[in-house]
Amino acid sequence: MDEELQALTERLRAEAEGAPAYERLMATENPDDLGAVLTGPGQPLWAREAAAFRLGLAGDRRAFEALVLLLNHRDPQRGASAAYALARLGDPRTGRAAAALATNELRVAYALHPVRLLVELRAVEAVPALITTLRRRLRPHDPYRTVALACVEGLGTLGDARARPVLDEALAHPALAEAAVHALARIPGRY
Repeated sequence: MDEELQALTERLRAEAEGAPAYERLMATENPDDLGAVLTGPGQPLWAREAAAFRLGLAGDRRAFEALVLLLNHRDPQRGASAAYALARLGDPRTGRAAAALATNELRVAYALHPVRLLVELRAVEAVPALITTLRRRLRPHDPYRTVALACVEGLGTLGDARARPVLDEALAHPALAEAAVHALARIPGRY
């Protein structure tokens, strides 16, 4: 079993607290049964997450909207699972959705997984979104250093020259300086 699926299975089993629906949901191989959980009224969050995750891994685009909602969830485990499934879903809307979540200043506390997903996908929206998000994190006393660090590392991974100015600015921030040096070194043509 996939490591991420195993972690999700164990976490959701605990949330389901022995509900018989849990075993049925995890055992079904019918994508329509999983799709019905996504759209059915009164379904618990654990059930919707399990259905969306499994459909996402199967490449079933019915999972897209549920996974995007979970990507920006306040529970970091839900965000991580959603990012994993979205990366495998293959839906062309994913990059745009992740960029919107990463740059939403009202939800910046939950932007870590959208930032990482953009980098993993190498989405066309990734570099502009990471630059925007990082620039906002360079304000004095910004509490979202984890998001800033993910942006710096992601920009280094992507190696796009458009990131140089914001990475140069990040050098002045002690918590980001070392990562910014490494990121700048990964950009081709550095003077």
